Amino acid sequence: MISIIKARKQFSKLQVLDDVSIEFQRGECIALIGPNGCGKTTLIKSILGMVIPDSGEIHFQGKAVLNDETYRKQIGYMPQIGRYPQNMTIGQVIEMICDIRKPNQSLDEELLFKFDLRKLYHKKMSTLSGGTTQKVSATLAFLFNPDVLILDEPTAGLDPISAEILKAKIIREKSNGKLIIITSHILSELDDLITALIYMQDGKIIFHKTMEAIRQESGEQRISKALAQILQKQA
Repeated sequence: MISIIKARKQFSKLQVLDDVSIEFQRGECIALIGPNGCGKTTLIKSILGMVIPDSGEIHFQGKAVLNDETYRKQIGYMPQIGRYPQNMTIGQVIEMICDIRKPNQSLDEELLFKFDLRKLYHKKMSTLSGGTTQKVSATLAFLFNPDVLILDEPTAGLDPISAEILKAKIIREKSNGKLIIITSHILSELDDLITALIYMQDGKIIFHKTMEAIRQESGEQRISKALAQILQKQA
């Protein structure tokens, strides 16, 4: 569904993507993890068209995305820190995004209702807590029923109940055949969600394995312990 072919990106003297090639398929829920500065964010922004690789190609459903922004309508993105016009209310922000996206199908308002955001429509973005802003970002990511969801630290700042609501939604959308890419530093949040894991370091993909293969190789069920064991073997 998404193919990245020999992508390279350099900022000044720092090589942030170093000949990265990877494929993502429908129905997968993939964790993209690695230390700070490993290239995760640049890779995500390249898929979103926010960063243009110096070389290499990115294909979406078999077509190169360079100079073609239409594919972005099929992606829902939840940033780690949502930045919205501070003088607008929640309701105004959601209406504005709907006007921009111009959806041609019914909206997925499940999170809108489960997070009780309609009761807060009058609240200005400048008055919201970090957790409520995260709820707005999550709602907007799923709202247009996209084929692909890219979620950057999705549960950061959410209270435990809201985090479980979001995790349950992710699992349902995975079962509906969506491609979901998640970045997270909280590996325990991923145990019930992901089907595969990509580990990046210094702009390179160190490994890309299914969770079944990772658990068989490590003998561990928890992602954090399995990952630690695999990395120790490779050190």
